[in-house]
Amino acid sequence: MLHAMPRNFGWIGLGAMGYPMAAQLRRKLPASSQLFIFDIDDSVLNRFTQEMSGEWSVSVLRSAKEISEQSDFIITIVPEGSHVREVYLNPEVGLLAAHDISGKIFVDCSTIDPSTSLVIGEAVSSSAPLSTTPRFYDAPVSGGTAGASKASLTFMVGTPSTDPNFPLLKEVFSLMGTSIYALGGPSLGLAAKLSNNYLSGMIALATAEAMNLGMRLGLDPKVLSDCIATSSGASWVNATMNPVPGVCPDAVTSRGYDGGFKVQLMKKDITLAMEAARQVDAKLVLGDSGLSAYSAAAEDPRCRDKDSRVVYRWLGGIEPKGSD
Repeated sequence: MLHAMPRNFGWIGLGAMGYPMAAQLRRKLPASSQLFIFDIDDSVLNRFTQEMSGEWSVSVLRSAKEISEQSDFIITIVPEGSHVREVYLNPEVGLLAAHDISGKIFVDCSTIDPSTSLVIGEAVSSSAPLSTTPRFYDAPVSGGTAGASKASLTFMVGTPSTDPNFPLLKEVFSLMGTSIYALGGPSLGLAAKLSNNYLSGMIALATAEAMNLGMRLGLDPKVLSDCIATSSGASWVNATMNPVPGVCPDAVTSRGYDGGFKVQLMKKDITLAMEAARQVDAKLVLGDSGLSAYSAAAEDPRCRDKDSRVVYRWLGGIEPKGSD
């Protein structure tokens, strides 16, 4: 049975990704819809309500429990698995502490370990009578802060395409993204996300190494990047987020690596991918070296809190004057 678009939405987590995603959702929902928001940072709540003031209805609540009580469709996006557990399972103020969650839909867009997501999903399912069972979906996203701001994200949804809720999920996610994939079942959205971010991180590191090599051999960085773009080394990273400042003028790599996907988060995601690989006996030959590089960059004061492509700087790559 297909569901109508819910009237009351809840949002928890207004960080670098959550803020622009929630803003896109609020602007594109019908004016009659209500968005309830919660974050542990009061300043970001104030900024969001000020940005939305006037035309769009937004209400700040004081806990995840209150969000659950007021909303029919709840989206969470927080940094780590421990935070997801706290948001959902805190017995006093968590989402599942609400008096009645029957029939509600919970979506977690966080990038966390699949095992934690499965625990949360089971807890949600067992929190109401079978006849009105709430549903939980892992739906991590890809596309970075730029994709979140432009509503061009990819959603990786842990459910089969035959799920009767998938048309509704797709309709809601299409307000924030352009590519929505049903990956087959619970936690498989996260499986796709960890696989993707492992690949993305290794490609970015290899691109940084290759650019550093070519430039030290005498090549102009833009000429080298253009050459790679039509050769076997072509990639999204090279074309849109080349690690060398100036090669992609509109990218964060040309703005001092400020913004984007923090190097600490790349370290976290590669760590999660390697843990998942160990659990299923998947050999990751590049994993240890890649994780070592991102871990060192994350601790380097020149690189910490910068976009993950700053690993080029950590490698000792040549940067044009005035690039930072």
